[in-house]
Amino acid sequence: MKQLRTLFAAFLTLCLAVAASSALAQETHRGTADEAVAMVKKAGAYLEKNGRDKAVAAFNDPKGEFIKGDLYVFMFGMTGDQQGVALAHGQNPKMVNKNLMELNAGGVYPIKEFLKIANSPAGKGWVSYKWPNSISKNMEDKSTYIEKYGDVLIGVGVYK
Repeated sequence: MKQLRTLFAAFLTLCLAVAASSALAQETHRGTADEAVAMVKKAGAYLEKNGRDKAVAAFNDPKGEFIKGDLYVFMFGMTGDQQGVALAHGQNPKMVNKNLMELNAGGVYPIKEFLKIANSPAGKGWVSYKWPNSISKNMEDKSTYIEKYGDVLIGVGVYK
């Protein structure tokens, strides 16, 4: 009986270790470029179907469908008083409703670069810069895919 209890305890410990390892792997999953593009397109479709207010709420929801591992959606205004203003930021709510045009990320002004790409004939593309990874807590190289949707741009970045 003692051997059975010991065997059961070892089995239970192994199961818990596997579950913890799986959860950690999901938390530290590094998003891919394809996943970033797909998330931007999903967010754009959500915006077009549900409108701006509902999209902003969904993109800002820390437990919502627009955050996956180190991938998260953000949205910036492109015109008038909202040009360069973060309307949604899935990873950092302190950025929301702030004009971030002068934000310098390792010598790059990413919001200005996002706007240049969004206003280009293609209306979409990639910008590279350095950014703190919210999961690793390290400053890392990041490349962000952005796409224009009406008078806003939506982006998702990947760490390299």
